[in-house]
Amino acid sequence: MKVFKFGGASVKDAGALQNLAQIVSAQGGEKELLLVVSAMGKTTNALEQVYDLAAAGHDFTDALHQSRQYHLAIVHELFPNREHPVYERLEHLFTQLQQVLQGCKSQPVANYDRGYDQVVSFGELVSSVIVHYFLQDQGIASAWVDSRKYIQTDTTWREARVDWAWTERVIKRDLPAILTQQLIVTQGFLGGTNNGLTTTLGREGSDFSGAIFAYCLDAEGLYIWKDVAGLLNADPKRFAHTVRYDMLDYQETVEMAYYGASVIHPKTIKPLANKSIPLYVKSFLDPTAGGTKICDCRFEKLSPAYIVKDNQCLVSFSAKDFTFISEKNLGTIFNALSELRLKINLMQNSAISFSICTDYNEERLQKLLETLKDQFTIHYNTRLQLFTIKNYDNESIQEITKDKELLLEQRTRTTFQVVCR
Repeated sequence: MKVFKFGGASVKDAGALQNLAQIVSAQGGEKELLLVVSAMGKTTNALEQVYDLAAAGHDFTDALHQSRQYHLAIVHELFPNREHPVYERLEHLFTQLQQVLQGCKSQPVANYDRGYDQVVSFGELVSSVIVHYFLQDQGIASAWVDSRKYIQTDTTWREARVDWAWTERVIKRDLPAILTQQLIVTQGFLGGTNNGLTTTLGREGSDFSGAIFAYCLDAEGLYIWKDVAGLLNADPKRFAHTVRYDMLDYQETVEMAYYGASVIHPKTIKPLANKSIPLYVKSFLDPTAGGTKICDCRFEKLSPAYIVKDNQCLVSFSAKDFTFISEKNLGTIFNALSELRLKINLMQNSAISFSICTDYNEERLQKLLETLKDQFTIHYNTRLQLFTIKNYDNESIQEITKDKELLLEQRTRTTFQVVCR
């Protein structure tokens, strides 16, 4: 049993779906294969904009129409027969979406993140329906499965936590019998609560969805199909010379993902490592190429990995009475960060100050300042970059830091990080 995950770029247009079908035929076959698909292209971004308009009480009609037309253009190319059932399914989904948005517009959204999950989730629903029908038209037996009924979560909107015991029990109860007859198409990124509400697993969470299904089905492997040749040591859009890793171990990959490597979602590795399920990162542009295998293995030396996070904020706290930063102070700061779901990408303390680097979120930052203003003097800088080098050497540090203003620097035996502008 294998799990294939296809991201937004690999299902962005008609040509991409034709390529997907060829990959499935050549490498997966029609049975013992589960496909996890993302929203098409930049649909998630588009639906975020639609939702923001509705939540603010503005007219969202044109923005929603553009998203609908984008999908219909793909469907028209793939399904020339306008009587094909895919048209009715899509019309039903977009009607549902319009009703949800109209509800957000007519009544002020009490919980923005909860409404976000109900709206943005339609990207994956639409994409998976189109993929399902197209595979059937190509003669590949396919069953459409709603992942919201199988991945049960709590109500931590936009970053829901999985109920693993319930999820594994229901997946093992229902899906193996289907997989003996035909492949399954389902959605990445989505989960559901026990009362039928939609949740999402975090941006780029489709990788995590693939790992959940692979874990629960005891798959022989999870295959993530990307527009790159495998797991590279740097983003080829930022660095002229990159190296592909043929093989990596779970721990190294977890650390790279934690620091912000964009190829793998940070939560993906743990469930796979727990059952020693290998992860393969493959190119959908060149399916026969080697790619990268992530498994339980060891290496003496790896090429330095360069990871860049943009839009960073450096926040520094100092006690108002000029006392040392104590464990109690740190506990207060950590508790506030946890409540506001502000993830620390780097932290450093001196005798009288404590500094963190975090992804910049204006709303959450202002809430943090308001929460802690009576206890600490707080300074912050925005529009920064955080560079991380795993397995660094002197040459790689010089390459990163040249001609930059360094605001904070930190290194361990294997990792170098610097906040700069």
